[in-house]
Formats: sequence, C-alpha cells, structure tokens
Amino acid sequence: MPQPVLDIVALRSLTAIADCGGFHRAALALTLSQSAVSQHVRKLEKVLGRPVVEREGRGTRFTAEGRLLLEQARRIIAVHDEAVRTLLGADGDTVTIGSTEHAADQFLPRLTAAVEAVRPGCRVRFRIDRSARLVEAVERGSVDVAVYVTEAAATEGTRVGGLPLTWHAVPGWEPPAPAPVPLVAIEDPCAIRRRAIATLAARGVPATVVGDAGYLAGVLDIARTGQGVALLAAVGPAPDGLTPCEGLPEVTPIPMSALARPGADPATVEAAFAAVRELLA
Repeated sequence: MPQPVLDIVALRSLTAIADCGGFHRAALALTLSQSAVSQHVRKLEKVLGRPVVEREGRGTRFTAEGRLLLEQARRIIAVHDEAVRTLLGADGDTVTIGSTEHAADQFLPRLTAAVEAVRPGCRVRFRIDRSARLVEAVERGSVDVAVYVTEAAATEGTRVGGLPLTWHAVPGWEPPAPAPVPLVAIEDPCAIRRRAIATLAARGVPATVVGDAGYLAGVLDIARTGQGVALLAAVGPAPDGLTPCEGLPEVTPIPMSALARPGADPATVEAAFAAVRELLA
C-alpha cells in the first residue's frame, strides 16, 4: 500500500492559518483565494483521515490532531526550506526572516517590505519559531534576520522596542470572583506566560493555568471556548473570535530583540531593524 504523502504547499497553508489567525488572513498572506486555502486543509484531512481545523463561530479551532500536525508541519517546512537553500544556493538573492509567533502577522509584512526596498527582486522566506530556536537558526546561518522576545533567548541581540500586551478573551468574558483568574498560555518555557502570571501575582490576583498549548494557535483555540483569558500581543487587529478585555491589571510591554547572522548585508540589517522599531514605537 503506498505511503501517504503530506503536500508541502498544503502544510504552508495550515501554518499560515495558525500564524494569521484564520482562513481569510492566511489567504491574504499567501496571496491565494480563501477557497484554495480551504482545499489545502481538506487535502491534509483526506491524507490523515480525520479533521484538523474546525469552524467555531466566526473563528477557527485546531483539533488535537490538527495541533499535532501543525507542530510537525513547522518542522517539515523548516527542514525542506533549509534543504532547498543548501542544494540550490545559487538560485538568486534570498533573505530568510524569522519571527516569534507573537505579532508575526504584523512583523513579517513590514520586514518583507523593508528588505525588498533595499534589495529589489530578492526572494523573502519566513521562519516562525520559538525565540531560542530562532537565535540558534541565526547563529547557524539558516536565518538572516530574526525578531524575538529578548528574555526568551540566551542571546540578547539588539533591543528594538517593547511589544505591547493585552488580555484577550471571548466577547463578554469577565474575570470570575473570588475564584482564581483562569489563564490560557503557551506551555513553558514562555516569557509571555511568565509575564502574565507575574503581573497578576504582583497585584495580589490569584490565577491558575486552565489550558496550554505548544503554539499560539492552540492558545487561541482554547481561549475561543471561553474557558479563560490569554495575554496576547496588542499590535494589529484582535484574533478572530477574541477581543481585549477589561478588569485585569495592565501589563508592561515585553522587550523585543532583533539579531542578524554574521556577515549579513548591513543595509538589509539596518532596514529590517528600523522596520521593527517603527512598528513597536
């Protein structure tokens, strides 16, 4: 019996849905029709024989199998793209940009525009990963420029500003009283998870983590069920199905850094760093 094959294009659509917060935004980011993105998801579901993404109100929710597939998809895409760069290194001017999941839909378009402005005609590739792994990729030379949460990595890089953070939940959600605030967060180690817990503790507000996930997509899925509140980046529009909520302590922005691989083009680095600073100003 032939071995099932996971299509790399379909996997890119899946990760875009997670990173952009829905089918519509994923289609815009990939310059595809929304129906094409939906077809890619159905193709993956046919291979696996089970659903991976489900509609939930106006938003989307990854199933347990979908979250597992998403994690593997990121690994497959990273290895695939690195292999292409290694084997076809002479295929033209290419810049690989890395970003943490937090506000990736805001960072990546601006970084792309900044790079293309100083290097017209270059191909821009993306890598979205945890901060520590992004730094490792930059130091290995597989990522040219990365933006990440400073305290989540051992390398400080160049400070480029603070990422504003706001509590998000389903519309109408209110913190329970006197019960602990139910939190939804990325699993440890996660600097924003620690910031959420520390902020509440500093104000004497009891809290408990009621759900966590390996990636931001899973956090959004859980938050959309109304089970808890999530601390999210406050740049750009709120994720589908969620809205900023009042009644919890204000959170100070978390420092962000940018790092460029050794030997990277100085003009490209300067333009990329400036684009991040402008967004976070």
